[in-house]
Amino acid sequence: MAFEPVTTVEQNPAAADKPLRADARRNRDKLVEVAAIMFAERGIDASLEEIARRAGVGIGTLYRHFPTREHLVEVVYRREAEALCAAAGELAAKHPSDVALEEWMHRFVDYIATKRGLATSLRILFTTNSTLFSDTSGRVSQALRQLVEAAVADGTIRGDVDASDVLHALGGIYSAPDTPEWRDRSRRLVKLLMDGLRFGAVKRPE
Repeated sequence: MAFEPVTTVEQNPAAADKPLRADARRNRDKLVEVAAIMFAERGIDASLEEIARRAGVGIGTLYRHFPTREHLVEVVYRREAEALCAAAGELAAKHPSDVALEEWMHRFVDYIATKRGLATSLRILFTTNSTLFSDTSGRVSQALRQLVEAAVADGTIRGDVDASDVLHALGGIYSAPDTPEWRDRSRRLVKLLMDGLRFGAVKRPE
């Protein structure tokens, strides 16, 4: 089964007004990278000053790129969704179809961790930019669907699997209590889910 590339998430229009110098682009990219980690770790308590410090820039540089916390949150959210979608094709090119699916679901857990950390700001964004969520959720669903269908076609997972059911099961991880062991438990749940998807599969002859 051919694996079609998933269209990436649009860049934040505000950031595309004019090209950035190379050093400014590096600073911006580093701020987004650090922010994604800190939002996943600390959620709404993540300090913008600490994000700037860890990125090796001043707080003024952060505010020049991201005038408000919500600006930064939107770019981080888009970046994480884009990386998750891009990972589907990358993993499919490197691994057997069921392994690619399992690895992608582990990355989905990381994506959920960041999304949970952004929850308060994302609710604010939802009131002003509802297309942000419809665009990203549609692309994430498409990435998962392609991985599931490839694994079904290869016979590495059961033939009666529907991608929407897998997504629903993964969505349950998001609703689990936010405890210190949440991420480890979520990874165990992914393994259990994959065990169920593989059970009874009949691999197609190569």
